[in-house]
Amino acid sequence: MKSKTSQKIIQIKKETSRHKVKITKSKIELFKKEILQYLDSNGYLSWSSKEKKYMILGTNSPKKGLVACPLCKVGQLMVIRSRTTKKRFMGCSNFYGGCTASSPLLQKAKLRATKKPCMECSWPLIIFRYSRKQSWTSQCSNFNCKTRIKPVK
Repeated sequence: MKSKTSQKIIQIKKETSRHKVKITKSKIELFKKEILQYLDSNGYLSWSSKEKKYMILGTNSPKKGLVACPLCKVGQLMVIRSRTTKKRFMGCSNFYGGCTASSPLLQKAKLRATKKPCMECSWPLIIFRYSRKQSWTSQCSNFNCKTRIKPVK
């Protein structure tokens, strides 16, 4: 018969081996790509125990960023939905850093933001349509841009 201590040791070994994560080359490459994509000179890595993964903190380049902000040149422009009014607008990710770049977007249209910048003002282009019968139309997301087309209602 096995002693109680040897049974506990065997049980502990089984528990620890069950929760191990195998590190493969594909996971390492994926992690490297994520770090290179989102880590800038201000960013640093931190372990999030709640989400159980590494988070990149202190960076101004979000996942949903479209193009570099033409005003502050630090953050990126992205589509944001207001919590209070539930309306969409284009804004800078460096808002809390003092950047005021923002522009309203079409509310009733189906909208897709692209990473292609406008030739005139370097804000991202958006593609929109109001119904399925209508074709997709492209325009600049900056409300004050000279190239912006007035939408037909």
